[in-house]
Amino acid sequence: MFQMKWIAGVALAAASVLFAPATLAKKPAAFASDDEVFLALRDAARNGDANRAAELASRLGNYAIPSYVDYFRLRPRINTAGEQEIRDYLSRYEGSAIADRLRNDWLLELGRTRNWTLFDEQYPQFVLNDDNQVKCYALTSKALKGQDVVDDARGVLVNTQNYGEACALLIVTLVEAKQFTQDDVWTYVRMIGESGFANTLRRIASVTDASETALVQAFEKPDGILARGPGGNRASREVFILALGRSAKNDPSRAVSALVKAAEQLNEREREHAWAQIALQASMKLAPDAIVYWHRTNGARLSPDGYQWKARAALRAGEWKLVKSTVEAMPANLKNDAAWIYWLGRAHLAEGDQEEAKRLFGSIADQTNFYGQLALEELGRKVTVPPRAKAPTAEEIAPMAENAGFRRALKFFDLNMRFEGYREWNWELRKMDERQHLAAAEYARQKNVLDRMVNTSDRTKSELDFTQRFPTPFRDVMVAATERLSLDMAWVYGLIRQESRFIMNARSHVGASGLMQLMPATAQFVARKIGMGNFSQHQVNDIGTNITLGTNYLNMVLHDLEGSQALATAAYNAGPGRPRAWRSTLPRVVEGAIFAESIPFTETRDYVKKVLSNATYYAALFEDKPQSLKARLGSVAPKGFATSELP
Repeated sequence: MFQMKWIAGVALAAASVLFAPATLAKKPAAFASDDEVFLALRDAARNGDANRAAELASRLGNYAIPSYVDYFRLRPRINTAGEQEIRDYLSRYEGSAIADRLRNDWLLELGRTRNWTLFDEQYPQFVLNDDNQVKCYALTSKALKGQDVVDDARGVLVNTQNYGEACALLIVTLVEAKQFTQDDVWTYVRMIGESGFANTLRRIASVTDASETALVQAFEKPDGILARGPGGNRASREVFILALGRSAKNDPSRAVSALVKAAEQLNEREREHAWAQIALQASMKLAPDAIVYWHRTNGARLSPDGYQWKARAALRAGEWKLVKSTVEAMPANLKNDAAWIYWLGRAHLAEGDQEEAKRLFGSIADQTNFYGQLALEELGRKVTVPPRAKAPTAEEIAPMAENAGFRRALKFFDLNMRFEGYREWNWELRKMDERQHLAAAEYARQKNVLDRMVNTSDRTKSELDFTQRFPTPFRDVMVAATERLSLDMAWVYGLIRQESRFIMNARSHVGASGLMQLMPATAQFVARKIGMGNFSQHQVNDIGTNITLGTNYLNMVLHDLEGSQALATAAYNAGPGRPRAWRSTLPRVVEGAIFAESIPFTETRDYVKKVLSNATYYAALFEDKPQSLKARLGSVAPKGFATSELP
């Protein structure tokens, strides 16, 4: 189990009470307050228990946040509630975050029931429009009316984990409308196979020219398909290719043997797709032969993961020509990502095209992220803290304290309802300019809601305040802990910023706790190693204890991995054994940035880049001089370590 997972936060006791006390209704002894009733109502709504939700909501007639009481009462009945009841709710709370959330819920139900007339009326009023399935339903509705939506559909159908029923319906609809060809269908079949969503495969089986039984067998029992071979028609050959990818997920070499044996029964295009299926799985296992398989894919149309892992395999192998051709073949949304702009610039640099490389680096050098920082260094400059914007005045901050959405957010944070709090906070930020973002961030600082301060300040592009973006709470404790271990304090703060965003009592969904998000077993292990007597698990959220245990653990993995911050950061997130295994697969010494980009766990890959980017800015703040992210990343050598006793 990972040392760190995403933060599922807990309450900030420091948030002040901003609402008048609710009138107390008579309640059973099980509930000590209206807040407890409200939390139970939220849980009943999440569980789809309409009767329980109605009963609990009836006790909260005078609760401080009636829009959410009414939402939690209505949400479990979204599929049975009358149209007028839903319209009344939307009208009553028009313009609010929770009304937009209910419209999202309703649109999903309208799409599911194919009520396109009402869907088309409501969809333009969905403000956030951030639900992929709603977008798929909207495109389906247009396609059913004869509109050409192919380009928009391809933009939406990039992430198979968000397909659900809606995006599968879109694929079926576009095939039936002859807007998608069988080439399109099989592209999405392979993408679904890569991601592992069998139900989605079943939903589009009817438009594949293959039986659902064959598709499911290729998905769930691929080796049986491989034993029979490709067959004589396109559908059976495509099923065989799907099975190759599924088999390679467990054993790439077995899939390679099957493909080599059957190669003459596939045409050139089919062989390219087959090799791509195997190459992707081999790349994600960091297999040294992955680059060989990618060379056999030529110009095959790949999935988003396929393009990115082909480029990563080329980076690991030092094949800059392949890096360049792969990035240039990526769809626009990937090609325009800062990561691939940077690596394309590096590929041009490797070929001697300095002008184009400089142009590419210059296009992202103003971004305050990992690849923006690296691009800046490629242009001969180091990472510095930008000039601080004029601090928000009391007059600018005052409206933030009066903002109803922020007041609701703080109430939710106090109730450990961070998801609802984030919704309310971010809804208000949509309406604000950069000066107001700085003022809102400063208000969050005053209320000691540091995660909102950081995230709000991070939104600004020209008005920058890095004291908001990179706070240093508990600095006296941190100085003592890091000096005792000769540990880089900038790195520790960079890690905490990513781990918990300074939510003091943060607890992840896997049980990691506190600022440094320590797993129970890790905390116990470190306490024993450093001789912390009488340690008990309830102490892990104590600030001093959490920092002491966290810095000691970080110091242990750093020494275990020969002082590499890149490897140790990965170890803190994914466990010490994994980065040792990952480095052992390297074909050569690589830059730390290449190691980070090719980490096979998406969460850990993102984590390492963000922590070291954070650390570079913290160092610039602490030392008041330019810093090098490249130096911090160092290089990673392909040699193993002795087995460690670390958990």
